[in-house]
Amino acid sequence: MAKSSQGAELDRKKLMADPVMVTTIVLLIAFLTLFILYPLAILLVDSFVSGGQITLNTFKRIMAMPNFIKAITNTLKVGFLVGILSTVVGLLFAYVEVYVRLRKVIGGLFQVVSMLPVVSPPFVLSLSMIMLFGKAGLITRFLLGIYDNNVYGFWGIVIVQTLTFFPVCYMMLKGLLKNIDPSLEEAARDMGATRMKVFTSVTLPLLLPGLGNAFLVTFIESIADFANPMIIGGSYDTLATTIYLQITGAYDKEGAAAMAVVLLCITLLMFAVQKYYLEAKTAATLTGKASRARMLIEDKSVTIPLTILCSLAAVFVIGMYICVPIGALFPTWGYKFTPLTFKWFGQVFSKYHGLQAFRDSFVLSLISAPITALLSMIISYLVVKRQFKAKGFIEAVSMLAMAVPGTVLGVGYIRGFSGGLFHTGIMSGLYGSGLILIIVFVVRSLPTGTRSGISALRQIDKSIEESAYDMGADSFRVFMTVTLPLIKDSFLSGLVTAFVRSITAISAIILLVTPQYLLITVQINEFAEKGAYSIACAFASILILITYSAVLLMNIVMKYFGTSRKIKEEA
Repeated sequence: MAKSSQGAELDRKKLMADPVMVTTIVLLIAFLTLFILYPLAILLVDSFVSGGQITLNTFKRIMAMPNFIKAITNTLKVGFLVGILSTVVGLLFAYVEVYVRLRKVIGGLFQVVSMLPVVSPPFVLSLSMIMLFGKAGLITRFLLGIYDNNVYGFWGIVIVQTLTFFPVCYMMLKGLLKNIDPSLEEAARDMGATRMKVFTSVTLPLLLPGLGNAFLVTFIESIADFANPMIIGGSYDTLATTIYLQITGAYDKEGAAAMAVVLLCITLLMFAVQKYYLEAKTAATLTGKASRARMLIEDKSVTIPLTILCSLAAVFVIGMYICVPIGALFPTWGYKFTPLTFKWFGQVFSKYHGLQAFRDSFVLSLISAPITALLSMIISYLVVKRQFKAKGFIEAVSMLAMAVPGTVLGVGYIRGFSGGLFHTGIMSGLYGSGLILIIVFVVRSLPTGTRSGISALRQIDKSIEESAYDMGADSFRVFMTVTLPLIKDSFLSGLVTAFVRSITAISAIILLVTPQYLLITVQINEFAEKGAYSIACAFASILILITYSAVLLMNIVMKYFGTSRKIKEEA
């Protein structure tokens, strides 16, 4: 212990003697404080301080609103049900992929399903649900002859969010199932236990912390979601939509700030449980990798039903996404399905300022992506490779953005920067500019890139960098010439992830965007609210094409120029 503490103290002294590193840490702390902690602090001040005095009057006022109490209840109901359903469906997909012998075609379907939510705007499935199952829906009205169905409301939100978020659970649980040692389950089978008994008595107990983790991640995503409830929620208000309407409809910024604090408290509580309890428990339960390969289930009585069930679900989800570009090819959706036309794609650019929308979204996302990727790698490097007192602060605050709903962050930026810092007029020019949108994009994507970077850096031996220091290189040179090339794959992945997340974002920016900037997601939301589904689908189709191309390009670059390519060549 004494040696490790002496080593940590030596690292700190070396760090403090490096002006580049000290400057980087100071600037990083300033950035995180100004653009993450400050907007949230302003929300608390707006909520609790009135007329220079601490008071609960704003909270009393919003709590007296029947629609707000109802919105809290609605949000929690949706969140719990979506969390449960997404976890169950995700577990089914993960179990079938890890434990059942599948054909390559089925495995390919699973891969497509897992990637679709990443490259698609968050509200694409809401559009598909309305076009397929709404009152003028292709399936309900024209195939089944049902005219009085209502796809809007509680069940519409639950179904759409479950289909959107279950791939997240699937990816999380697949990794956990692969780490379960097959010898534990085979020992139970040798003692005469049935497959169901093995699953309930061995696999499930080992997986319980991971299931809880997946549930809470989905729960947080669900209650923070703005786009889907806005489009398919109808009169069923959730907290995210209520906050938005409180600002844009009632012009009650103080009330919206108090509502945002309530939503933030719920997400922070769930995030704390998920991050500091369940993640640690999952890691403690499932340590390392499986000792040997698992014997896959080949019994047709098991493989056929599970494969058919998952394949049908996967095809349905893929069909929902395919519905979007198809929906853009009809003259008027719900009334006339022939002949096919490309006029909506033409009108995107000729009538609805599509060129400006795509240009603004593309440029702002393209600027924010490298900033986010580099910032994520710097934070990861400081957290994993350096010892200093503010390290815990940097890690916690950079991850905090993951727990802050986009709507809450948007309200915080309005209250924090519309009148300048602390309403002094300083930095007031930031509000309404393109720079504030770039900052929001960076802040929202920072946690994902940081987690990826931390995982990659923990696999790099410290001695590699120390040899560079011994040769006289400073910290900046070591980071740029040694560390960053070694985690090139994580950097490229973070770059594209940040670009995709930025160009498909809506919840945080819809409150901040001004007429000076047209963003694709805001345009899609606007046309969907008006019921102009064909033009909304045309915008969404082009957006999906852009994001999918970005992911495809990243895969090609990583395949031919990534770190793993060099390792294979050297081997």
